[in-house]
Amino acid sequence: MTTDDLRLSILDLAVVAPGQSVRDALLDSVALARKAEELGRFERIWYAEHHNMPSIASAATAVLIAHVAASTQRIRLGSGGVMLPNHSPLVVAEQFGTLAELHPGRIDLGLGRAPGTDQRTVLALRRDPGAADTFPRDVQELQGYLAGRSLVPGVAATPGAGTAVPLYVLGSSLFGAQLAAALGLPYAFASHFAPDALEPAVATYRARFLPSDQLAEPYVIAGCNTIVADDPAEAHRTYDEVLRQRVLRFFARGPVDERELDLLVSGPAGDQARHMMRHTAVGDGSAVREHLARFAALADADEVIVTNLAGTLDSRLRALELLADRGA
Repeated sequence: MTTDDLRLSILDLAVVAPGQSVRDALLDSVALARKAEELGRFERIWYAEHHNMPSIASAATAVLIAHVAASTQRIRLGSGGVMLPNHSPLVVAEQFGTLAELHPGRIDLGLGRAPGTDQRTVLALRRDPGAADTFPRDVQELQGYLAGRSLVPGVAATPGAGTAVPLYVLGSSLFGAQLAAALGLPYAFASHFAPDALEPAVATYRARFLPSDQLAEPYVIAGCNTIVADDPAEAHRTYDEVLRQRVLRFFARGPVDERELDLLVSGPAGDQARHMMRHTAVGDGSAVREHLARFAALADADEVIVTNLAGTLDSRLRALELLADRGA
């Protein structure tokens, strides 16, 4: 696959930078979506449901999608994803059915089964501890509501029925691959933070795929981090800082000073964070685009969805320009 052939999309993490307000982070997401639409290079932008994370502002995914959709005109927008066991399938159908009625032909609904948070927040969400076990049935129930063929007698989604919002199964294991294949749905693999099962999961999905009303052939989206700048040295400095922040967020127990963080980064915690970020393209535009083409071939992916880990809004806007450039 050449860089020109590569289908690219964006996973916007709606990052709240240190010292930044949530409002400003959300306004940044609007600015990024407008830039992506202007460039015309990106298939879609997705937002993920995360809870109790001060650095991520996309917890109310449908609300954020609605705001960004009202601020743009053409680009597809969706969830990457809604954590379905946190919600009633009927409510999700009504939310995304509303979005689809207001913005026809522009809305995607990616579905995951993880809680998207820690165990204390799971309790606060009133999530049933066994909810993940009913994920396959819940996906089918949701699909029925959106198709106007409800599986629950006497219950229809209004809005929602007949909108046929396209569903995507998100995953990082063979479970999601097998479910997406059995239901004939596109499969999106979270290789931007969980790289281990990427290749076997995609192979399983393609081997077992059964055509459906939504999809005749298998379709794979794979996630890859990007840190791209005009100056490769700047991109690598940003990578080092992102790595330190990942270690601090996931492995530090309480406040640590810079020396203690240096020790964590140079030890097993740093190794684990580097492994989580294994699929990360770092460099100038040409180097990153070539990396993404190689990654798409490795993942056997039809589309690559990228995170944009540059530090400031201006650098993220410039990163989109560099990614969108079709030059070699």
